[in-house]
Amino acid sequence: MTLPLMPKATAVWLVENTALSFEQIAEFCGMHPLEVQGIADGEVSGGIRGLDPTANGQLAPEEIARCEKDPKARLEILGTAKQYIAQKTKGSRYTPVARRQDKPDAIAWLIKHFPQMNDAQIGKLVGTTKNTIQAVRGKTHWNSGNIKPRDPVLLGLCSQTHLDAAVATIKNDANPKDMAS
Repeated sequence: MTLPLMPKATAVWLVENTALSFEQIAEFCGMHPLEVQGIADGEVSGGIRGLDPTANGQLAPEEIARCEKDPKARLEILGTAKQYIAQKTKGSRYTPVARRQDKPDAIAWLIKHFPQMNDAQIGKLVGTTKNTIQAVRGKTHWNSGNIKPRDPVLLGLCSQTHLDAAVATIKNDANPKDMAS
């Protein structure tokens, strides 16, 4: 499911301005229901201004009204917003010069923790070339003596959601093989 832009701010607005259940808001915003409850209690959202999803074209007011009437109904993001959000995540991203030396560390971390991840997945996740990945994997990188495995999320080279998605595809690819054995 496509998440709205600024999901926490959207959740704050939905909690304050609608009669939707915590579960409905949590599913729409990609959050845990307890986190939404914390927003309602004022414990989580300290200082976050609500973002109106109807004003920015992510939800129709009729959709909110429909889901307020039926607690089992799920909010659906508008099709135009889905296209815009999906379009924004595609394309190469710029890595600042100061972060580029961290890529071999991130590659080493991914190889160490997810050895079944292939070079194409690592390259897409970290934004590097297959030659660099092979050099780190084979310990022939020019700086291999100084490479220390470090989490690419903490280095700012990828987001946690992209890492989780890559790990999920690895697990999904591994499951059919396990069943066949």
